[in-house]
Amino acid sequence: MKIHEYQAKQLFRKYDVPVPQGDTSTDRQGVVDIADKLGLPVAVKAQIHAGGRGKGGGVKLARDRAEVEAAADAILGMTLVTKQTGPQGRLVKTVLIEKGVNIKKELYLSIIPDRETASITIVASQDGGMDIEEVAEKSPERIIKVPINPLIGIQGYHLRQVMFGLELDSVLMKSFGKILRSLYTLFVDYDCSMVEINPLIVTEENEVIALDAKVDIDSNALYRHPDIVEMHDPNEDDEAEAEAAKYNLNYINLDGNVGNMVNGAGLAMATMDIIKQAGAEPANFLDVGGGADAEMVENGFRIILSDPKVKAILVNIFGGILRCDVLAQGVVQAAGKVQLNVPVVVRMEGTNVEEGRRILAESGMSLINATDLADAARKIADIVS
Repeated sequence: MKIHEYQAKQLFRKYDVPVPQGDTSTDRQGVVDIADKLGLPVAVKAQIHAGGRGKGGGVKLARDRAEVEAAADAILGMTLVTKQTGPQGRLVKTVLIEKGVNIKKELYLSIIPDRETASITIVASQDGGMDIEEVAEKSPERIIKVPINPLIGIQGYHLRQVMFGLELDSVLMKSFGKILRSLYTLFVDYDCSMVEINPLIVTEENEVIALDAKVDIDSNALYRHPDIVEMHDPNEDDEAEAEAAKYNLNYINLDGNVGNMVNGAGLAMATMDIIKQAGAEPANFLDVGGGADAEMVENGFRIILSDPKVKAILVNIFGGILRCDVLAQGVVQAAGKVQLNVPVVVRMEGTNVEEGRRILAESGMSLINATDLADAARKIADIVS
């Protein structure tokens, strides 16, 4: 679960990680009042769950009252488009107003889990303020990675590896080390999948401050963190994904034109891979689970069809817990209710598969049987090409 920058900074304060003074507002007068209280200059920052806000016009520096008002007018209510929002953008309803700081140096710092090494890994760079992916592509030698065994935890030598790699002045090492230890503790305490600061700045006064903050918490651990659950902003949810969650469907919206309905997360990933291999693009990830019934299939179809990009649907089911004839009956029943207006290719394998195929063939609907997954991928690619 993602949270907003201002919420992440609330956690930072809890763990004594320095952040600029600031507050949030949802209206123009509130922005002006907060700026007056903090003193100029201030930064006015759009609060959405996406990076690249500055490049999209969602972060503005205001040096006087007129610029504060202009920034509030420009950002509040704007549809902010960044690389991470997609072309549809996100509506900005809240802004964070922060006291301006004198920046001497910008750094990048994050903590993430690394499955390859079964470690918690610190990633840092002297190129703060830039997209870390761009730095990795053009100057990989400028990225520092320090793996930490989670059973041992962060040690002094980990801190020194990062600090020496960043070529920090000796006067900064004590404060930076304290910040890094605190961030690691926060990461573990809150079951995070990412903690990122970009940029982490060094001020002209030789203070180390988190100018930005991104925190992502493992959704499977939210039952342990009711304070994080309260931070959930439904305005940031994808409408289709939120709708799917109501029916216990695992759905993720993507950019392609082939809708997918699969029972099993691993099978769903393989299905998306083979669709791409066939030359088409998946429009979603949808796992209906091993015990899907007609109602779940119906809701799955309805959610997929709510995406105007979808030109065809691939249903890929392995009939183990769910028999293929039962699944076929559910598909026919659901297809009749949602009034399918795109072709549907169905690949089934498993218990009672022949009976399932017969039910589909005799349904009188636009349901296309596929003999195997490769055949299904070819047929779906031919339809959307």
